[in-house]
Amino acid sequence: MDQFIRKHLTFLNTFWGKCLPNGVPSNHSLDLWDPAQGSLHPTLDPDPVEPMVSLFGVLYDFTARSADELSVNRGDKICVLREEGGYVLARRLSGEALVGYVPANYLSKISQDETLTQQPWYISGIGRNKATLLLLSPPNRHGSFLIRDSESNKGEYSLSVRNHAKVRHFRIYKHPAGSFYLEKGHTFPSLEQLLAYYTINWKVIQSPLLQPCIQKRAPETDQWERPRSEFQLWRKLGEGCFGEVWEGMWKNTVPVAIKIMKQADMRDDFVKEIQNLKSLKHTRLIKLLAICSVGEPVYIVTELMRKGNLHSYLNSAAGQELTTHHLLSISCQVADGMTYLEEQHVVHRDLAARNILVGDDLACKIADFGLARLLKDDIYSTTSNVMIPVKWTAPEAAIYQTYSLKSDVWSYGILLYEVFTYGQCPYEGMTNQETIQQISRGYRLPRPNSCSPEIYSLMLECWKGHPEDRPSFLNLRDMLFSIYKWTHHPFS
Repeated sequence: MDQFIRKHLTFLNTFWGKCLPNGVPSNHSLDLWDPAQGSLHPTLDPDPVEPMVSLFGVLYDFTARSADELSVNRGDKICVLREEGGYVLARRLSGEALVGYVPANYLSKISQDETLTQQPWYISGIGRNKATLLLLSPPNRHGSFLIRDSESNKGEYSLSVRNHAKVRHFRIYKHPAGSFYLEKGHTFPSLEQLLAYYTINWKVIQSPLLQPCIQKRAPETDQWERPRSEFQLWRKLGEGCFGEVWEGMWKNTVPVAIKIMKQADMRDDFVKEIQNLKSLKHTRLIKLLAICSVGEPVYIVTELMRKGNLHSYLNSAAGQELTTHHLLSISCQVADGMTYLEEQHVVHRDLAARNILVGDDLACKIADFGLARLLKDDIYSTTSNVMIPVKWTAPEAAIYQTYSLKSDVWSYGILLYEVFTYGQCPYEGMTNQETIQQISRGYRLPRPNSCSPEIYSLMLECWKGHPEDRPSFLNLRDMLFSIYKWTHHPFS
């Protein structure tokens, strides 16, 4: 009798649930209950045709100006019920399900396929049997679920749920108007809303939805790792404390720079830094192209900058002919790259002209992150005996080995001095100890002859004794760009 009432008098479900909190008669075992594949209520009449609904993404923030408008934020997903002129009537999908009007040009339609591929519970390309095996394999457990494409009904879906040691499969029907349902009478404009409903009302299907299915993934190979045989060394460009740098070719077609290191020099912290720096991408940062870390020696492969480092270039005949306008361009490019590192909370720790590489058309890129660290709490303190380039290093870093983004700003001021003196060594004639003593007493480098008072003023701002008093790289970049534009178009 109870099954007849459940099947034909669905409006009594709530009352029935209160009478039997477990949702099933006491003489039935939950583990043995297995619904037939298909509709849970196949005898009910079809739903009346619902208005067409569409899923849209919000492009811009919109604040409601009246009671009939809906406030939305960029990135929200909403369900559009109908269009009215330049507005749409929409229902919010996240948070409280409010309905209101939103300007149509604030929205972008999202295809079902685009939405699904972003969901952790959707797995494409698998059938009933594979879904069963996947859900029964660790680390999945009771309550794991997934939605997959229907094998027998193209354009529809199936919900597969693990219930203890069994997997149950439910067909998700698609209404001609675009909505979805497991039970006729309970339709939803999206699969997300369908899952949200049955996550709360799981007793209807007698299978809790606790967590999306976890797929076993094959270990990913490092996209930067390449065989050493792909690279040929041509000529040695230089040598530093971290190894040699060579000009070479990649697959006989791409000119590259290759830094050669020994495995013994690849300390754990240095390896971690390389892994972190793979995610840094900016036009003013030297681009990492590949790594050869299997066997000896280690290759770190980057794009080739044919004019070498900035310090050597400034000292060359071509560098000596650079105009003030060129020097400002170089300064702006470096400030632009350092602004990106500032936004990523990365401190370079060795910013100097020797670590800026120059390419064609005077393109400059920041390089040599051998000392770089990702900042934690915006400050990095070292306890190791690292060789410190004292004349480029902020006093708090040189004395206490405490680095921050503001210590990079000090170094940038020294780089500006190098640029506008055409590669002259800062604090020339002083030892490292004398340099620190003089700085502590308030001494600052004098204004270079080719440097305007405005640029020298920026240098002095970079050399403020208290780190918090120094400008950000964003401010430095904006001020330098303004000076650069004025010198190029003084009457604009």
